[in-house]
Amino acid sequence: MKNIFFSFLFIAGMFSAQLPSINLWKSIPDGPGPGGENKVSPKGSLTNVSTPKLIIHQPVNPNGIAVLVISGGGYAHIESGSEGYPASEWLKSLGITAFELEYRLPGEDWTTKYVPFQDAQRALRIIRKNAGKYKINPDKIGVLGFSAGGHLAGYISSTFNTNYYPPQDDIDLISAKPNFTAMIYPVVSMLPPNNMTHSFKSLLGKDSDRSDQMKLSVEKQVNAQTPITFLAQSEDDPISPVENSILMYQALKDHKIPAELHLFQSGGHGWGMGKKGTNTGEWMDLFLKWLKANGVYNSDQ
Repeated sequence: MKNIFFSFLFIAGMFSAQLPSINLWKSIPDGPGPGGENKVSPKGSLTNVSTPKLIIHQPVNPNGIAVLVISGGGYAHIESGSEGYPASEWLKSLGITAFELEYRLPGEDWTTKYVPFQDAQRALRIIRKNAGKYKINPDKIGVLGFSAGGHLAGYISSTFNTNYYPPQDDIDLISAKPNFTAMIYPVVSMLPPNNMTHSFKSLLGKDSDRSDQMKLSVEKQVNAQTPITFLAQSEDDPISPVENSILMYQALKDHKIPAELHLFQSGGHGWGMGKKGTNTGEWMDLFLKWLKANGVYNSDQ
């Protein structure tokens, strides 16, 4: 039944444009960008993101929790069809208000590589600004990211006080700190030997130096203010080596940040809500149990 449900969600992801949305910016920084409308592949992968926005997956009876959902794609495309959309619909089915992020990609004619960080930071502020409107507890706003989206989720969780763009309005006076973070098969480190990912190529490239690599390595940004964090990854991940999650977990422990790490024996990379023939789909139940253990989620809500 669960496989049928998520197959339906995969197909339904093609129609995310029909959901309500919020544009992130009054004036989009660091243009010109690619221009035109989003390009969507048959499988729901996005490119040509000219107007970053939040796609709102609003439950009928919100339980007060909100999650910013960030798909992966190596910072070269956005895997909404297999990651962001189904994850957001699953959260919605639980009463959690999900905001799926369509973020700008650094290789699409923007003047800085930091445009994804700008969009994610602004998105968290917009969600908190609109907490009353969407019946959200402003102290229960989290971020969930897959692959490169896991890098983005983890990075902004520790660097929420960094100014990634000039303030535009009163929204930019609001805290951009998530209350909890989930990183699913994440890209974490940009340092050797883990600097072979497409995310590394998109953000840094072969001519980058060690200082830049350290600056964009999530594990190097962890500090005493980093939110509680959930991690899940397969040990046989061929794209983002499992050492990424292990490095992140160790950094969190070094700073005494409550964290939980789940490693699956097999599953590879990019399994979204779970890969058939593996137990990777258990991450969803484990994530909910973790939220409950940390006083965020109540299954009776």
